[in-house]
Amino acid sequence: MSNARLAHYESQRYRLFTSKAEVDKALHTLEGILKGIGIDEKINITEVEELVHWYYEYMNMANLHPFSEIIPLVYQSLQDNVLEQEEVNDILWLCNNFKTDSLYYDVVTSDLQRLQGMLHGILSDNEITEEEMLGLQKWLNDNEHLASSFPYDEVYSLSVTAMADGELSEDERRFLKGYFAEFTNIDHSKTINRAEIESLKKSMCLQGICSMTPDLSIKDKHYCFTGISSKITRNGFANIITALGGIYKNSISAGTDYLVIGNDGNPCWAFSCYGRKVECAVNLRKNGHKILLVHENDFWDFYDDHISVNSEKA
Repeated sequence: MSNARLAHYESQRYRLFTSKAEVDKALHTLEGILKGIGIDEKINITEVEELVHWYYEYMNMANLHPFSEIIPLVYQSLQDNVLEQEEVNDILWLCNNFKTDSLYYDVVTSDLQRLQGMLHGILSDNEITEEEMLGLQKWLNDNEHLASSFPYDEVYSLSVTAMADGELSEDERRFLKGYFAEFTNIDHSKTINRAEIESLKKSMCLQGICSMTPDLSIKDKHYCFTGISSKITRNGFANIITALGGIYKNSISAGTDYLVIGNDGNPCWAFSCYGRKVECAVNLRKNGHKILLVHENDFWDFYDDHISVNSEKA
């Protein structure tokens, strides 16, 4: 074993021994990878390689609980270089038995780690299929409690938009691959084609994605606007927000609740022209702030409903 790899293993050992949070994250990632590689009910040899990589990342933990139970089972499952669905189910069952109420992770954080593990598993063979996307959409629909949390909204929006016609074009596959890699630590992958991912990132503007069917309110909420609207001026939008009891600011901050994206000829899920505000909002979401990126069309749908309801009450 090289000195660099030994040092990495020792670092892993120290972190896992001293941090329950790291143990939880390792198990959630394992669950996600297993679900991701089997999400289309087909497991190929390249996807198996990603589980092998996870095994080598944590094999030196085999004398520590709960890895003392999980590592031998993963090893046994990999002996014939074929991973059956029953073997996947056995490992997932064991991981599930080690779930505990954690002081470090709540349900949302745990499930977001599983989501990132799933994206990792889907990317592991460098292909994204319609079957995988349908499986991912089912998981997303079953876990709506993650709405407004990064990167659930981003992944949900991408999935719905890409699969709107039930098929994936080559451009959509490339776009999904580039975006999913944004939410995955590909440095901890043996099989993902990093050169391709880096090339995709350079050719695409990976800045932000609108929330799908966002839960909106205005009173006492902080709003910001970016882009160009064909319907209203920036000042006009600000006046609407303040008239309805909201707060409008021209700049993004940690206190911003909603960033509304102008609809002048731009698609909902890729913002190649908005720049700084969108990037700032996405970075805030990455750091745990609950700011939502809202497409202008969704805002006007909400506004029309809001005005209609209030008119009936009057």
